[in-house]
Amino acid sequence: QVQLVESGGGLVQAGDSLRLSCAASGRILTYYNMGWFRQAPGKEREFVAAISWSGGATYNSDSVKGRFTISRDNAKNTVYLQMNSLKVEDTAVYYCGADKRWYGGNWSGKALDSWGQGTLVTVSS
Repeated sequence: QVQLVESGGGLVQAGDSLRLSCAASGRILTYYNMGWFRQAPGKEREFVAAISWSGGATYNSDSVKGRFTISRDNAKNTVYLQMNSLKVEDTAVYYCGADKRWYGGNWSGKALDSWGQGTLVTVSS
């Protein structure tokens, strides 16, 4: 099983950019398709973006389309989420998840193989 650690969260202002990282250990990340998720206070966890094991396919949720970009560097065992034009409503704990199955754009509610512990992103107005 792969272990995941997110980093890069912090406090930013609306309109700023932030890049989150998800570093894997224990298993080679190449074996896994990856997703980013977020959970705002009082809300359920929601799907943000996903990328296939090769990087050849990506999906973004409608709420972040055009602003967030998911990418990966398998040589570094790391997946990234570049977040631009951040909004106050993007405030949440962001989690990465790994799974050997590919769900396309339908990652919501899936019991993934591995989850990270999350990193907090706070966007102020």
